[in-house]
Amino acid sequence: MWGTRRGCIAAAALCVLSVAVFADAQPATKTYRIGWLGDGSSPSRPNPNAGEFQQGLRDVGYVEGRNLTIEYRYAGGNMDRLPGLAADLVRLPVDVIVTSGEPAALAARGATKAIPIVVTQIGMDPVKAGLVTSLGRPEGNVTGLATLSEDLWQKRLGLLKEIAPKVSRVALLWNPANPGNASCIEEIKAAAPALRLQVLYLEVRDTNTLDRAFATIASESADALVTCADTALLEHAKPIADFALKRRLPMMSPLKEYVEAGGLMSLGASLSAQRRRSAYYVDRLLKGTKVADLPVERPTVFELVVNQKTAKALGLALPAALLLLADDLIE
Repeated sequence: MWGTRRGCIAAAALCVLSVAVFADAQPATKTYRIGWLGDGSSPSRPNPNAGEFQQGLRDVGYVEGRNLTIEYRYAGGNMDRLPGLAADLVRLPVDVIVTSGEPAALAARGATKAIPIVVTQIGMDPVKAGLVTSLGRPEGNVTGLATLSEDLWQKRLGLLKEIAPKVSRVALLWNPANPGNASCIEEIKAAAPALRLQVLYLEVRDTNTLDRAFATIASESADALVTCADTALLEHAKPIADFALKRRLPMMSPLKEYVEAGGLMSLGASLSAQRRRSAYYVDRLLKGTKVADLPVERPTVFELVVNQKTAKALGLALPAALLLLADDLIE
């Protein structure tokens, strides 16, 4: 009996010792540091869009405060601040930089050629912009997700005319500090003549220029409103949608956030899905995948979002076919 008991005690002691040695042999969980660089929002007010990125990270096993630290840098709409903010992330340093919008992507690319960069919300062609050598096999240190798509503005303006056939003079809000807006303007210039639309091009960089744009729209008697995709401009989605409704202007945008704020309609890629998807890129890069082996993704599915409440307020009858095509109807 005693021998058996002593043997059990010895075995238990050996087991405890083995567990301790095994535990000591395991590497400590590494904490990664990610940089988030955005051209919008206020430096003192966290951008809510980052929440979708954070959720994407949690889905692949990364939790802030446990195995991940995220360094947030926001330009607050002042694009001139981006190069300095990007350089700050490089100096820390961070393991990966995630950017939101074209200006932030270009600033990050200018700050480092070594730290991997995951771009999101890129409406311009990343190849033409010099961010990557090709979409299929990017060289250098940049990859990610682009929202570019050919001929979408022709479809957007066509839908606008279908719903509001009397529209003839469209006001376009765009940000000259965003190089990606150049392709937006090119597409609209190409599509407008066939639809017999005149376009009023209005630059918006901040709140002051937005107010001036509103005044011009009123004085020039524009009868519809459209917006290019821009992160800084998107921060004014609510006042823009409110203005359009007050002036009884049908509004079309590439981003559903404007429709959720009260605009009439949007057609474009889902930015929230892109932000979540960017976490996949971060995960692969942290696990050692080379940038060249992570192709730049283009959207394959586009969302048509319609605000029925706004349409009713504007006195517009929505075709049944359009309602069937819509991916989301806001009532």
